[in-house]
Amino acid sequence: MARKKLIRFADNEIAKNVIESNKSLYSTVKGNWNKDFFHNDNPITLELACGRGEYSVGLAKQYPDRNFVGVDVKGDRFWVGSNEATENKLENVCFLRTYIQNLEQFFAPKEVNRIWIVFPDPRPKEGDRKRRLTSTRFLSMYQRMMPEGGWIHFKTDNEPLFDFSLQQIAKYPTENLEFTRDLYNSPLAEDHFGITTKYEKIFENKGFKINYVKFFLKGIL
Repeated sequence: MARKKLIRFADNEIAKNVIESNKSLYSTVKGNWNKDFFHNDNPITLELACGRGEYSVGLAKQYPDRNFVGVDVKGDRFWVGSNEATENKLENVCFLRTYIQNLEQFFAPKEVNRIWIVFPDPRPKEGDRKRRLTSTRFLSMYQRMMPEGGWIHFKTDNEPLFDFSLQQIAKYPTENLEFTRDLYNSPLAEDHFGITTKYEKIFENKGFKINYVKFFLKGIL
């Protein structure tokens, strides 16, 4: 396994669609994504804690007129998405290796148009509440990075995390909020184009229902 990771890390070092600390854009890309990386003026969507990058790549195929950035600190995981994007000649998707709490080091205010949070670590310990990607700490950060009317999408099989997330979202003025506790028996399933993650398939096969919410944030805490 260690050798496999080393091979993937080496591939990431030369991949044109991977931005990490050993590359020049890592320190200069903030505020310059469209100009210096994508070379267009299309809106930017983030997939946070992207894992293998299923949504980054899947949505990039669906929306060639949008740009997508998968963000994760696990470079050996998003290597899968990086390679799929390369094989499919997708130039509107890339992967950024960093911790989610550092996002504002890489994106200027209002530079991000949309955010997807798909099956993040539920962090069940009470002391980890602030580290959940739907806590007010993170929601306020996302809002600073997005224009008014930027969509946030959140998807999980974990009921306690979903309940917590709805409670956190309720602390903000929102617009166009819709949610379901059974995504694939809901009209909201159309938002997903049949895209599923590795972990989603595992839990769905075990009989877990998939929770999903989408909304605009209108205020900052």
